[in-house]
Amino acid sequence: MTDTTTDTGYTLRGPALLFCPGDRPERYAKAAAAADTVILDLEDAVGPDGKDAARAAVVAGLAELDPAAVVVRVNAPGTAWHDADVAALAGHPDVAVMLPMAARAADVAALAPRPVIALCETAAGVLAAPEIAAAPNCTGLMWGSEDLVADLGGRPGRAPGGGYRPAVEEARIRILYAARAAGVTPVDTVLVAIDDLDTLRTDSESAVGSGYAAKACIHPKQVTVVREAFLPTDDEVAEAREVLDAAREHTGGGVFRLHGRMIDAPVLAHAREVLRQAGAPV
Repeated sequence: MTDTTTDTGYTLRGPALLFCPGDRPERYAKAAAAADTVILDLEDAVGPDGKDAARAAVVAGLAELDPAAVVVRVNAPGTAWHDADVAALAGHPDVAVMLPMAARAADVAALAPRPVIALCETAAGVLAAPEIAAAPNCTGLMWGSEDLVADLGGRPGRAPGGGYRPAVEEARIRILYAARAAGVTPVDTVLVAIDDLDTLRTDSESAVGSGYAAKACIHPKQVTVVREAFLPTDDEVAEAREVLDAAREHTGGGVFRLHGRMIDAPVLAHAREVLRQAGAPV
């Protein structure tokens, strides 16, 4: 497990975030034990007739869970259930919420001081990502591929070769840039093909390689794959240690050479990040 502390002071436990239906309280504890953070879902996972019961179940379940490892996905602003979801969580002010269909910074700020992970899954949300991430209580930014493709009027599925189509990949990049520029945690989207662990591994390696700090899952079997992808290899950890050890021994200031490679501030920053992801002391 690797914790990511944002500029707001909120710490998101990652890298594997796992959605759990809000109307299945018997699964809460198991999901929380399986993942680094459990997302209790009051939105897509719950039908209209079950919203009230699910909301009550989530509020009751929060008493039995670690608030630092729980996020509640409320219903989107403007829906019939959003205000009731937010009001029901009043007794748990430290529990972060995930705001779906995020398209305006004002909707995030309206939940302050509660920490919010904004889920950008429309064209408007992706384009507004920099402003949304800059909201004072925004602690994370996630993108949603399935809803985004629908909003764009595109076709489901991947491009030939298994990657995202260019328009979708651009959204993935925009969310990453907006999150990092604002100092909040970037979270990669889910893969709905539960049994396609090869694609999940490729997606996860691409996400961490690009700079994402976490990835959301929809099934416990996906958690291990995400964790493995986000964990640096033994060789990467050893190399990072060697670079930092050499930097401590270098007394000349500025850049230096190590095995024919120039070592400067960005290389040192990367080495520290590798050790952080590995859970090793820097």
